[in-house]
Amino acid sequence: MLVGRHSSVVQSSNRISRCLYELAARSQVSHSSWSSPTTSSSLTISRAASGSSTRWLTRQGRDPYTRASKLNALKSRAAFKLLEIDEKHHIFKPGQTVVDLGYAPGSWSQVAVSRVRPGGKGRGRVVGIDVIPAQPPKGVSTIQGDFLSPSIRQLVLEFVRDANAGRAIAHQSFARSGGNEDEVDEEPITEKTSDQEGDDQKQGRVVDVVLSDMMMNTSGNAFKDHAGSMDLCLAALSFSYDTLVSGGHFVCKYYQGGEEKDFETRLKTLFEKVHRIKPDSSRKESREAYFLGLRRKADTSKEIVFPP
Repeated sequence: MLVGRHSSVVQSSNRISRCLYELAARSQVSHSSWSSPTTSSSLTISRAASGSSTRWLTRQGRDPYTRASKLNALKSRAAFKLLEIDEKHHIFKPGQTVVDLGYAPGSWSQVAVSRVRPGGKGRGRVVGIDVIPAQPPKGVSTIQGDFLSPSIRQLVLEFVRDANAGRAIAHQSFARSGGNEDEVDEEPITEKTSDQEGDDQKQGRVVDVVLSDMMMNTSGNAFKDHAGSMDLCLAALSFSYDTLVSGGHFVCKYYQGGEEKDFETRLKTLFEKVHRIKPDSSRKESREAYFLGLRRKADTSKEIVFPP
């Protein structure tokens, strides 16, 4: 058992190293400045801590992804989930507009910034929305408010549809780093025609990637938590329908349960390819998983995705 656990930790360390190397390469940061976790750990726990707190702290101290996130100044271990998804499917590229729903504390936005490079030649931008006040990562524009509120959602729509909002004025040239073609999604990338681009502009579809890591406070009731996560997924999908460009991508966290199949069916009407993903960095005991919708179709009506 000890050997098996050691092997698992080493495999996790190798995956983290690959993700950090990819992040460093696309961020134009030397890989030598990133630190991968070791297989040993130490953690000082106060004697006054409760039993549940002690167990949580012990788990955090033993978790290689938590240690790696702290060593590399990432906002949280959740960064590795998005890094894994992008490492395989390459959803980001310089110059994109990315909207991160439920961005706090900001680890997914950190990954997005490293990919789309706000302030670079492509003038990418990352916009984060969350009801929780948080210090955003450098290069991220944020709106604090409840995304389910119609007024906040309208504010977000107006912001992303302003071509200059959230974009740096000064330009800086970056060398572009390619990915491993063997790990790119197997389906061919659909090139947008000028007609598609014009149609996107007319309909206010200006976002290239929508990320949703939104999650309500869990209750411990699996059915209730699943239903709540599906409501958030539907809100994120509705926003994506209104804002994603043709060929755009969608990533959404959900709690596994009975309604996920219906949501997957909706996604398949709007995207050319749909994946269910349980990243290696997601804890095995967690019910969380992710939907990935690749390449938004240009001509799907809203009534098909959201039947009356």
